[in-house]
Amino acid sequence: MRSRSLRYVPRRPSRHSFRLACEIVRERDFKLVSREIVELSESGLLVRPDENSLRVLTGEELIVSFMAPFSRIYVDAEAVVARIIHGRRMTDAGPAIGIAFQNMDGFSRELLRKHADDMPTSAMTPRSARRMFS
Repeated sequence: MRSRSLRYVPRRPSRHSFRLACEIVRERDFKLVSREIVELSESGLLVRPDENSLRVLTGEELIVSFMAPFSRIYVDAEAVVARIIHGRRMTDAGPAIGIAFQNMDGFSRELLRKHADDMPTSAMTPRSARRMFS
């Protein structure tokens, strides 16, 4: 009989579909990148780029500010562009930017983790995602 190894595999933070106002600017010149969050997790977020925003590159440093869901507390964090979604694939909901938090204080991270149970999980299908971006 074969024994199973009990390895600890860290769980990826769950993403939550959540339209939320925000302000995301590039750190080097403070130009606006986005004003709307589409998905949120404790490790990062997916945002919809502003219509007249500049192009951003993977690895660019950003400053993120938004009001935490279900509270009146603002979350400010340093972040980096992790992924650029151009919206060319059939499954893409449109252009989007994946952002990973770099520096966030423990209180803000705990606040996002605490309210994650109250947020709907992200189960985007191509059709529902298109409606979200129109």
